[in-house]
Amino acid sequence: MGKTIKFVQGNEACVEAALYAGLDFYAGYPITPSTEIAEHLAYRLPQIGGKFLQMEDEIASICAIIGASLTGRKVMTATSGPGFSLMQEALGYAIMAEIPCVIVDVQRGGPSTGIPTHVSQGDVNQARWGTHGDHAIIALTASNHQDVFAITVEAFNLSETYRTPVILLFDEVVAHMRERLVMPEPGEIQLVERLRTSVKEGVDYHPYLPREDGRLPMSDFGGVHRYNVTGLVHDMWGFPSTEPRVVHALLRHLVDKLENRTNELARFKEFFLEDAEIILISYGSSARSALHVVEERRQRGERLGLLELQTLWPFPRDIVRNRCAGAKAVVVVEMNMGQVMQSVKLAVEHPDRVFLANRIDSVFITPADIINILRIIQGKGV
Repeated sequence: MGKTIKFVQGNEACVEAALYAGLDFYAGYPITPSTEIAEHLAYRLPQIGGKFLQMEDEIASICAIIGASLTGRKVMTATSGPGFSLMQEALGYAIMAEIPCVIVDVQRGGPSTGIPTHVSQGDVNQARWGTHGDHAIIALTASNHQDVFAITVEAFNLSETYRTPVILLFDEVVAHMRERLVMPEPGEIQLVERLRTSVKEGVDYHPYLPREDGRLPMSDFGGVHRYNVTGLVHDMWGFPSTEPRVVHALLRHLVDKLENRTNELARFKEFFLEDAEIILISYGSSARSALHVVEERRQRGERLGLLELQTLWPFPRDIVRNRCAGAKAVVVVEMNMGQVMQSVKLAVEHPDRVFLANRIDSVFITPADIINILRIIQGKGV
């Protein structure tokens, strides 16, 4: 028999992937345009023995998955702009306490209530800087349903590997459009399971003492070990500390475990970059229009290429710099005021050659929009 093929929304592809990755606890609050994730999991999770909770709000939702993760569950919640804002304090707690969890933010127009039913990519910087203090974060995205599936599984794997929250930054167009999804066979995509401590009952357990490879084994909360979990700066036992040496070491650990692996964490796709004179950089649904432009213009003999980013944070600056080194111009295609463009300018050798092709009116950016910007750039002699 052949593989199972489904015709699904992007939100449904995310659900299928989360279940494939081993999700067994979901808590959330419905909010457009992510609600289908909750709707489908409310039906599917109980069928496999998992737990689904509709919470009273987004603050309670992320707190619930944090608690469930500490008991050994693979967990996820999903939201959109205003709900993601409400989650920021608890997101910081999960970062500080090193608690694996996956947060889906299906982006919509904003700020505030904005335009709930239309597309935007305005949460890129919020994903990186939304919670206070020095920290690092992983934020992933995708432009089509097959990649939504793969990157959602990857989010669970990275969350478990590095004991960290991982954010999935999808957008309304990807979430609500329907297209073909080929379901991978069980075992086809490697899964990372929770690394549990080998320390026996009655032996002193250090919940925040990394192994030589940097990973921190966990003990299921409520199990054989009693240990402290706090959002305060803490020592290897989990107890609060104001000792400067401890503060410094913990913050360096929280940042370095991700930022020092930026190239390793980078997920991206390349199209026609070998000879490209003009390189488009895009992500999410915007990358679909960007790829259409590249393929159409190359048929006319124009040397365009596309770098599609799937890891937005930590920002893959070395990869962007390397791929854009020989370009006459770099055009960042996104649906915001230039949030990724700013990071691209910091990464490349010639920031004056970086241009923005965008829309901020909650309307999907089309190939025609991008071509209009390219004409302006080319009119300047680039």
